[in-house]
Amino acid sequence: MTKNRSPILRFFLRLLAVLLVTLLIALGFVYGVMILLCRGPSPTAKELFVLSTRETSAIGFLPRLCLSAEEIDEILSRQEAKLTESTDVSLITVPQQTQEDKSARDAWGYADEDGDGLILVPVSGESFTGHMLIVLDPARVILGCIPESFHQKGYTVEQFAEHFGAVAGINGGGFEDPGGMGNGSVPDTTTISYGVMYTGYQGPGIGFVGLDDKNILHVGLGSNEAIVKANIQHGTGYGPVLAVNGEAVPPESLLSGLNPRTAIGQRSDGAILMLVINGRQPNSLGATYADEVALMLRFGAVNACNLDGGTSSLMWFKDGYLGNSTTIVGIRTIPTCFLVMPEGGDSHES
Repeated sequence: MTKNRSPILRFFLRLLAVLLVTLLIALGFVYGVMILLCRGPSPTAKELFVLSTRETSAIGFLPRLCLSAEEIDEILSRQEAKLTESTDVSLITVPQQTQEDKSARDAWGYADEDGDGLILVPVSGESFTGHMLIVLDPARVILGCIPESFHQKGYTVEQFAEHFGAVAGINGGGFEDPGGMGNGSVPDTTTISYGVMYTGYQGPGIGFVGLDDKNILHVGLGSNEAIVKANIQHGTGYGPVLAVNGEAVPPESLLSGLNPRTAIGQRSDGAILMLVINGRQPNSLGATYADEVALMLRFGAVNACNLDGGTSSLMWFKDGYLGNSTTIVGIRTIPTCFLVMPEGGDSHES
């Protein structure tokens, strides 16, 4: 028996040794790349590496392996995303749409050819691919959340869509995520759904975005009092704000790396823009905040705000996901979603 086991044991020991050596070589290669990015001749590469990794809770520690806390803080301090401007509601006019004019091309060249009130447009750039969903009637958009599940469990975008009977949706605001291992059950900003405020103790954060009772999208509301005054019915926070009152936010306030992204905006005709960018894939590394701004303005956004990104970024559209989740453990659970209800529904009635 001993003679039979010995070759098997030697085989497994050799296999283990090979795996360990391979792992060490891989780790050494990765560390060498990080050193090159952080200590190489390109300040832009270092900044992109730090911002890309720090935007992801699970790997946010990586820059600390190569840079001092002071160097990291100096890069992060350039992000000045908080705004004090208020949304000018007079810039948005929500028209009464008729069945006849649905199929006509709008001022931006898009047409609802199948008459469902939704226009899905693939988008791409040098480092990314994704989709922009145009929702012609802003009254169809709600902030989906299940308050009784807060502090207990989160839900996927698909599960939110099924729960509310939605036809489309994107991930919403941020959430508490200690060590990148949270269950997506606790919003980290004020949350409003059907006019009721939840988790108000968290505050609106740097990029609260929400729809009021006239279906106007507000961005950058800086306090719970401002949220109440604006009569927000559906909203949550993340940020930064990308565009306000028809103007792009200054580039120096939007420093970022390449990551999966989600954003929401509104055109002057009231149509809601929902953007999701794929990332961390060979054919789509991800987008910067500046990329989001450019896309939102190209599609006519008057106001727009970045939402939670990274592994949370997903769009659900007509019974399926567009793009892929970037986590190896499956679709991330989250506490809030912006959802598109079927035509004829009233988004302001629970």
